[in-house]
Amino acid sequence: MSVWPAWEVREEAGATAWFGVRLAFPDGALVEALAVVAGGCVSVEDVRARPALSLDDLTVLADWIEDPLFDACGLGPAPTAEEATGSGRARPPWPRGIEGRRLVAEEYRAAQEDGADPVLAVMCATGHSRRKSLRMIAQARDAGYLTPRHARR
Repeated sequence: MSVWPAWEVREEAGATAWFGVRLAFPDGALVEALAVVAGGCVSVEDVRARPALSLDDLTVLADWIEDPLFDACGLGPAPTAEEATGSGRARPPWPRGIEGRRLVAEEYRAAQEDGADPVLAVMCATGHSRRKSLRMIAQARDAGYLTPRHARR
């Protein structure tokens, strides 16, 4: 397995860095991924595999690349679930309903004020995928916690 820095964007509040990850297996299988590190959060943006990964393999991909990626990012070893929260979950559960929408809006606005990517901030805070985070942001907009995306005519 190899991990290498792809590129980095520095901003006033910090930096966002992308890393290439390659796993080569003895049988000739190959997995390549692009991971992004921002604000202490690591997420995988793109995965390519030959042959294609099964759903079971995709679920363990994070376990395969976690420690080498954290080492390459300079974040040290990844904390275990028990170390992270004292329980069996890696993150505490995100509140549902009105409270969750309010918290999504707070994360979104804080990231905007810091000049960071607000969607990535919501992804890091909730632990959800980009698609789910965008859905949560839209729900916060619909609930009136965020301004409308487009002006109505």
